[in-house]
Amino acid sequence: MKGISLEIKRSETVAIVGASGSGKTTLLSLLAGLDTPSRGQIFLGEREITALTEEQRAALRGEMVGFVFQTFQLLGSLTAIENVMLPGELKKQADAESHARELLERVGLGHRLSHYPRQLSGGEQQRVAIARAFASSAEILFADEPTGNLDSATGATIIDLLFELNREFGTTLVLVTHDERLAARCDRAVHIASGSLVANGATEE
Repeated sequence: MKGISLEIKRSETVAIVGASGSGKTTLLSLLAGLDTPSRGQIFLGEREITALTEEQRAALRGEMVGFVFQTFQLLGSLTAIENVMLPGELKKQADAESHARELLERVGLGHRLSHYPRQLSGGEQQRVAIARAFASSAEILFADEPTGNLDSATGATIIDLLFELNREFGTTLVLVTHDERLAARCDRAVHIASGSLVANGATEE
């Protein structure tokens, strides 16, 4: 990353766009506090995450951030509902199970609650991952190529679901993609090339 200056507003949907190797995922990891920059400052809400320890950053992520990854990142030893319950249980939410059940029904998996990830298709696993991301009541959702491992029809369904839930919950969405059509659905697209920000403006769907 070189000379990046970027502000994302609450409830805004932003696409980070660029070719493979341009630095999209690196920028996402820095914004989420998964990586730390060699210099510069990053704020998540009012907190300067670059001034926090790894333990403090992890706690802040648990409090404020949800993730959807290209590779789903579900825990294979847990059922669908147990995967979705996990964020709520970590926060000691009394209604974690009922909230997880409601979200899985919302994403069309009310009949797959007790299935393990290996028993689910790629599209179903990503639906579980999306339900898990919203189960955390996160203020900010980071999605890294969420349809990268899915066929185009399944991917389109997943994206519709992601944007629908995002509008409903009023979450800030930061989405990494190489797909310009997907980027056009966001409020704004940030274009990255060779680690630099080359364009930053509103999209026209």
